[in-house]
Amino acid sequence: MLKMDSHIHSEYSPDSESKIDDILKRAQERNIDIIAISDHNTVDGTSEVMKKTRNTDILAIPSIEISSSHGHILGFGCEEMIPRDLTPQDTIDRIHDLGGLAIIPHPYCFYRHGLLCKSDHKDLKIDAIETKNARFVVGYCNNKAKKLAKAENIPTLGASDAHYWKFVGDCYSLIDCEKDIDSVLKAIKNSDIEAHGKGTSNILLSKYLFERNILKKF
Repeated sequence: MLKMDSHIHSEYSPDSESKIDDILKRAQERNIDIIAISDHNTVDGTSEVMKKTRNTDILAIPSIEISSSHGHILGFGCEEMIPRDLTPQDTIDRIHDLGGLAIIPHPYCFYRHGLLCKSDHKDLKIDAIETKNARFVVGYCNNKAKKLAKAENIPTLGASDAHYWKFVGDCYSLIDCEKDIDSVLKAIKNSDIEAHGKGTSNILLSKYLFERNILKKF
């Protein structure tokens, strides 16, 4: 089983300042085998991490977090831009056209654009959902996602959703696959994956946000 964090934000997201090098360093410290830089509406972070992980022990999966008209969707396995503000199914169709998987992050978190707060999963061709997002590991959002996944037999993932590099790996997936992109995508579709991890410390998160806001004033 390999350890994967499929939802990490870098400085290419407007709400993160994490350098790719710091993310990679943290991933190595936490023995993570596979990572995905899933930045908001850009693949610039994916492009950089793909280059920097060549000939290393870490496998980088291309990814992007797309703002659809009803909420966020990960284009997991996508190296190309997908326009924002399309309908959810149009967004998913674009992801599939590029050979990627449509993974729903924090699906029921209404204040973080959870897609399933406004859309019915039955109307969408979803490939997988996050059931352990480190920002909400013990809360209503993750629990409801877990119940849906069990009822509908939807593959589940754990992910840090780290906007600060020190939180990389707080939640993660254990995946039964070879260390290559096609094998990872196939394993997710076949549900050869388990969600694991713990919630990001609210104390550490608050400290990070406070320090970030203070520094921006100077």
